[in-house]
Amino acid sequence: MWRIWAIFSLFVALFIAIALRLLYWTLVKGDELRAQAASQYVVERSLPAARGGILSSDGSPLVMNQPAYLVYAEPKRIKDMNAFVRSVSSVLELDGQLLSAQLSDPNRFWVPIAHKVEAPKMSVLKSLELTGLGFEKEPKRYYPEASMAAQALGFVGSDANGQDKGYFGLEGYYDRELRGKDGMQMMEKDVRGSPILVGDATRIEAEDGRTLVLWINRTVQGIVERRLQEGMKKYGASEGSVVVMDPKTGGILAMAAYPSYDPQKFRVFEKSLYKNPIVASAYEPGSTIKVLVMAAAIQEKLVTPAATMEETGPVQIGEYSIRTWNDQYHGTISMTKVLEYSSNVGMTYVAGKLGKERLLSYIRNFGFGAPTGTDVEEESSPQLRKDSEWGPIDLATASFGQGIAVTPIQMVRAVGAIANDGFLMEPHMVKEIRDRRGRSVTVRPKKVIQVLRPATANIITEMMIAAVDNGEAKWAKPKGYRIAGKTGTAQIPVAGHYDEKKTIASFVGFAPADDPKFVMLVTLREPTSSPWGSETAAPLFFAIARDLFHALGLPPQY
Repeated sequence: MWRIWAIFSLFVALFIAIALRLLYWTLVKGDELRAQAASQYVVERSLPAARGGILSSDGSPLVMNQPAYLVYAEPKRIKDMNAFVRSVSSVLELDGQLLSAQLSDPNRFWVPIAHKVEAPKMSVLKSLELTGLGFEKEPKRYYPEASMAAQALGFVGSDANGQDKGYFGLEGYYDRELRGKDGMQMMEKDVRGSPILVGDATRIEAEDGRTLVLWINRTVQGIVERRLQEGMKKYGASEGSVVVMDPKTGGILAMAAYPSYDPQKFRVFEKSLYKNPIVASAYEPGSTIKVLVMAAAIQEKLVTPAATMEETGPVQIGEYSIRTWNDQYHGTISMTKVLEYSSNVGMTYVAGKLGKERLLSYIRNFGFGAPTGTDVEEESSPQLRKDSEWGPIDLATASFGQGIAVTPIQMVRAVGAIANDGFLMEPHMVKEIRDRRGRSVTVRPKKVIQVLRPATANIITEMMIAAVDNGEAKWAKPKGYRIAGKTGTAQIPVAGHYDEKKTIASFVGFAPADDPKFVMLVTLREPTSSPWGSETAAPLFFAIARDLFHALGLPPQY
């Protein structure tokens, strides 16, 4: 009897072992086995999606697709391999030996030969009527305006797998939306690996990428780029940038920086040019920050435009001496005159009124020390030092824009808050995203914080108008318009000290002051004709503004 039980137990154990093994292969390895089985009788090939375009606000294409093709071969269908290799390599200018080696692999039924082949060469190949040669649409990125807005747009290169990928600018930031989703074609194959034309076939069409509609005004962008290049040449600047924003929406109307590059030929340019300095490069803003510090003091009711202080000479803070930019002192002056004269001594007085806690709070509320959230790849933000590390001299110098670093996008947004009744906006390039079916999603303007009361914004606006009308650059101002603005001249820190001969000249402002349509920041690095913003950046700002008034249909106010 025990022998029967032993045999029975053995059979039970074998049955359980077999059952467990079957479960393992079914549940654990099932998907893998099915994939292996499918690969033995199914041919798969990718169908590339067309990348979405990028349009200016008026619908003009800034980035589009040019007809191009993926050229591929089906080796098992090639009748005369030598003639095939000779013909194809000649037209496409390929290494014949390398191509022959690729096509000789017995395990490859489908071989991509060349990507992004333009239509003329494709037509030549097609006319040869070579069996085993095929074509699939694979559009090529095309920038009809060449280098216009290059650093804002970015470019398309290849990732580690040889697939299209957006880099920098909008191409990088919105890569997922732009690239779409590749399709796939699956066909049965015979024992030799050749597709069975009468067999089952499945084709999943590619889903083309979405199209971006920008806030960028093509006309405004063209004006800005032309004037910036002229200004850099005229004033001998090594670098320059201009950003124009709608203060009420945060929409970027124009964004230009030089030197630049051509995204169509990005490989021949220095990689350092790929990053957009308007969102990625820090600079010390100089006197342009004075309007923000003054606005904070007015908001806190510590000063008024008519309030006075004594500007009788340099101010001593510890071992440091704060002087005016021209070593001229005007005695008793109002806060309005502090801005008109761009007095560092006067701003030191205002910073003292605010005190450390309130001054640092407003610096942060105006958006410094953190990214703006703009939709451009590679945005960075200079970090503010810890509160405990701010001494009296640091607070004083920050009040006139030295010892504190910002990006151009941070500065134009901060001043834009004054033009927008005190509301700080999130700057954005894209206003609408469209899919291939015509459906669209609107990117709504985003208010971040109300930094100032509307009344405070109105007061500081009038003070900025006075600074333009009565300041050093009043000679360049367009007649008939109320423009609120402020010059800036900041020495460039080099090896722990400031180089008096090297400056960043800037001007920030908005217009028409009573109903602002744009806020704009102009920066020029190391201008050689003059180091002062009033003699370089300001005239360039006014030249651009004059063109914008005409382009936007804004008549003189008086």
